[in-house]
Amino acid sequence: MRILIVEDEVNLAEALVQILRKNNYSVDAVHDGKEGLDFALSGIYDLLLLDIMLPGMDGISILKELRSGGMATPVIMLTAKGETDDKIAGLDYGADDYVAKPFSTGELLARIRAALRRKGEVVPEDTLKFGDIELNTSTLKLSCQGKELKLILKESELLELLLTRKQAVTSKEQIIEKLWGFDSEAEHNNVEVYISFLRKKLTFLNASVRISTIRGVGYVLEASS
Repeated sequence: MRILIVEDEVNLAEALVQILRKNNYSVDAVHDGKEGLDFALSGIYDLLLLDIMLPGMDGISILKELRSGGMATPVIMLTAKGETDDKIAGLDYGADDYVAKPFSTGELLARIRAALRRKGEVVPEDTLKFGDIELNTSTLKLSCQGKELKLILKESELLELLLTRKQAVTSKEQIIEKLWGFDSEAEHNNVEVYISFLRKKLTFLNASVRISTIRGVGYVLEASS
């Protein structure tokens, strides 16, 4: 799961990045409204944490722009305590929820999970299953027929992406955008390295699931019967 934080309080944004990464989310943070809109329009994010008071372009305007363009990505507004008008405006323009500052870590994480659940996304503590494998994206543990091993975060994110695409072919470009970000310097060989790591671990578990290469297109999960 990839989350975008648009928050001009740099210390708060950095704290949120650390909290979310510790909970196994991939996170990008920007501190300017116009830049936040550009990042959000990339379409690679599963959820946005959007402050209302921002330089360049305020959060409500960003939200209006996203929703008028048909983007349904869940948005949680970050509001100042007691600013009822901001909360109402955010919800009226299509925000999924709001959190008033200051907020607890537990409340924020619960609201993120709820927003993703309402949109039909798989939330991190759920177990993803395909063929004879199970991936717990909270613990990063991959299991198969009683055997289990722990993945590193990028491996887990990559396998989660392949699992959630429901056997659709996933291109290297899509993987780079989702795992590293659309402005990343990651290259195709970075993807190939992690695909190789995952294949070795699936082999170690004697899994019937394999990652197949569709030449010139990308990768897809397949399970032999």
